[in-house]
Amino acid sequence: MLADYHVHTEFSDDSIYPMEDVVKDAIAMNMDEICFTDHVDYGIKLDWDSGKEIQYRGEEPLANVNYPMYEASIRELQYLYGDRISIKMGMEFGMQMHTMEQYEKLFQRYPFDFIILSVHQVEDKEFWTQDFQKDRTQQECNERYYKEMLNLVKNYKNYSVLGHMDLIVRYDKAGIYPFEKVKPYVEKILKIVIEDGKGIEVNTSSHRYGLRDMTPSRDIMKLYRDLGGKIITIGSDSHKPEHLGAYIQETKEILRDLGFHSFCTYERMKPVFHDI
Repeated sequence: MLADYHVHTEFSDDSIYPMEDVVKDAIAMNMDEICFTDHVDYGIKLDWDSGKEIQYRGEEPLANVNYPMYEASIRELQYLYGDRISIKMGMEFGMQMHTMEQYEKLFQRYPFDFIILSVHQVEDKEFWTQDFQKDRTQQECNERYYKEMLNLVKNYKNYSVLGHMDLIVRYDKAGIYPFEKVKPYVEKILKIVIEDGKGIEVNTSSHRYGLRDMTPSRDIMKLYRDLGGKIITIGSDSHKPEHLGAYIQETKEILRDLGFHSFCTYERMKPVFHDI
């Protein structure tokens, strides 16, 4: 079973990869299943139909997904290519505590198969621009990041997996913060995730970002295993053709070495287990 469960397209503000091209490329790679998970980041991005002036980053509008067109496009591709590949409708919720209600309204409007819950910003401050890190110590950055995640999993339940759980590592110019210092937060988060029947994602983009460890780290994966966690999805976080499906098979080998025996795809928010 070859599936990519973190895929971005032209509907995300940071990608121009046509959705139909993604499907054709996935079929050419002999994928069995893909799940589209385009970005929604309330707090820092407007909805496409907000009536307010949309800001641009280069030629790309800083706006959330055009939801009706997104659903219609996926349904059309399911009709056209469904005999060759399974196509699922997901979304990546870049959630913050103060935006939680907006996501719940969105979730109730559409029949999603899969939702990635990610923390991309805190206090409407981006990590990749270093706005969040400005005037904070490394300890303060890491603790504030995981506190936000902990509060989210305590209060929001309509998601499938936590996406790239230690994303903060990617943008930490001070280097790797010791896992033992954040372990108490991570353990609390994982216990809630497991108790709620949710999972975590292994995000293979760690390779293209040149990170020293997988995402999430082996320390997090081992803790998840030891706590009894079993639900894992694997996604490339693709934004370009060269990203699609990258390192998925290698990731399965790592998971097997760590003592995991299965990974998941999703159907209407329910995990489907597959042997590694």
